[in-house]
Amino acid sequence: MPKATFHNLSEEKKTLLITALRKEFSRAPLYEASISNIIKDANIPRGSFYQYFVDKEDAYFYLLGNLSIQTHEKFLSMLEKNKGSLFDTLPEFFQCIVQDDENFYFFKNTILNMNHKIEKSLSEVFTHDGDKKQFLFMSQFIKTDELPIQTDEELYHFMKIIAAITFHNFIETFSKNLSPENALHNYITQINILKRNVV
Repeated sequence: MPKATFHNLSEEKKTLLITALRKEFSRAPLYEASISNIIKDANIPRGSFYQYFVDKEDAYFYLLGNLSIQTHEKFLSMLEKNKGSLFDTLPEFFQCIVQDDENFYFFKNTILNMNHKIEKSLSEVFTHDGDKKQFLFMSQFIKTDELPIQTDEELYHFMKIIAAITFHNFIETFSKNLSPENALHNYITQINILKRNVV
């Protein structure tokens, strides 16, 4: 987590630093990213970086955590717009991610260099692992009568299946450099197979 000095920055300086972080972690995955590039783009001394973050990993997971929250909120907004239908929401959500010009390369570097800690942060979008209260809040947006589930536990595991299919398609999209159209076609095909077997 960022240090208090980061939170005390003016919004302008905070935005400048976050932009520099996004730029560098979009250029290279976490372990290849350069603090030198970050401080140059943010126009801060190296010492200041360590006043704001413990290290490069701390800065990365702050950025990833924020992006996961924004992505989760986007997912909920789409779910609400689609009246709780997961099967209508998922293709729209997937397309939004693979066509996100601002965060495309950050997502690509994150997905293709995933470890357990990164996967846990990203899984919060669908399941809120370990936070039952947050998962129950999310579940109220989901139209469950179109799903083969009877309990909150079954919904949780169904969402784990959705997350696995979605992450697999992100990996395939980024590793094979699929066009957004081909990526979406593959994803919809798999979601439709799932839909036919559960509705």
